[in-house]
Amino acid sequence: MKIHGRAWRTIWPEEKGVAFGVIDQTRLPHAFTTLSIRTSGEAAEAIRSMIVRGAPLIGATAAYGLALAMREDASDAHLAAAYAHLFETRPTAVNLRWALDDMRAVLAPLQPGERFDAAWQRAAAICDEDVAVCHAIGEAGLPLIRKVFEARKDQVNILTHCNAGWLACVDWGTALAPIYMAHDAGIPVHVWVDETRPRNQGASLTAYELGAHGIPHTVIPDNTGGHLMQHGQVDMCIVGTDRTTATGDVCNKIGTYLKALAAHANQVPFYVALPHTTIDWTIEDGVKEIPIEERSAREVTHMTGRLPDGSLATIDIMAPGSQAMNYAFDVTPAHLVTALVTDRGVCPATREGLRGLFPERS
Repeated sequence: MKIHGRAWRTIWPEEKGVAFGVIDQTRLPHAFTTLSIRTSGEAAEAIRSMIVRGAPLIGATAAYGLALAMREDASDAHLAAAYAHLFETRPTAVNLRWALDDMRAVLAPLQPGERFDAAWQRAAAICDEDVAVCHAIGEAGLPLIRKVFEARKDQVNILTHCNAGWLACVDWGTALAPIYMAHDAGIPVHVWVDETRPRNQGASLTAYELGAHGIPHTVIPDNTGGHLMQHGQVDMCIVGTDRTTATGDVCNKIGTYLKALAAHANQVPFYVALPHTTIDWTIEDGVKEIPIEERSAREVTHMTGRLPDGSLATIDIMAPGSQAMNYAFDVTPAHLVTALVTDRGVCPATREGLRGLFPERS
């Protein structure tokens, strides 16, 4: 996708084995800056501090982080230690584990002297594969938007939550990929963008990338979606997911569950877009089994914004002495999901639906 007319990915190799580059998403939307990640420890911190975020991008960053670890020390002990250090950064997004397991499977059989080159090549391949997967998600989801447009012959209003665009992946995105393709195909789309407190990924990231692509959108408070649905102003919801169970439950940014409930009550289709790497085939019950990350209360008690002079400032917005809780994700049960939009097509959010697209898991 493009920023200021230049095509970007969210992550890219720099000098081989020395560094890889990323967009610093903590600075968006007020400043577009990039960082060079030079050690596996820096890669872990970039994931933990949300310089990079979004399940697919977290996995890609961990892959390059493990490659840098093999440059530092390619022994079995260091491979295990680097894996563990990267794995503990974000407990909810399953792509992190998937990417690290993939890298370890490639590296473990090799001699230490062979590991770095293989790791760097595999990390680059994981990034390229993510681009192809997200493009396929867009192609699978585009007919859903086209169908609404052909029935209405009018603007299609889509609500999304958090950021599941190209900034959450290597390129294209998951939930936003069909929207980009619909816009590029000439279908008039308008996106209701949930602000997504407390980190405001919708207002700061989704709005930023939609604006850069020229897609009409409106940022709304998180508690506005139900009202819009009641008054017929939402044709469909499309969100992403950080982990999907084998039975179709989806774990996504906190607040997704409430949107699904509102959509269900108002007969608004609720779609979840995901790459196959986000499916956790080992989990049956998302509510009971998916670990939910609890982040710093400071993300709730403080906000960062731009002052009239253009400088950035972080301010305290809470009553003195009040405590805050900050769960990062919630789980939407499968029965509230109209369909899953995957890189292999669209299916019901059921065990049978998923296995129909992924028969090798049967």
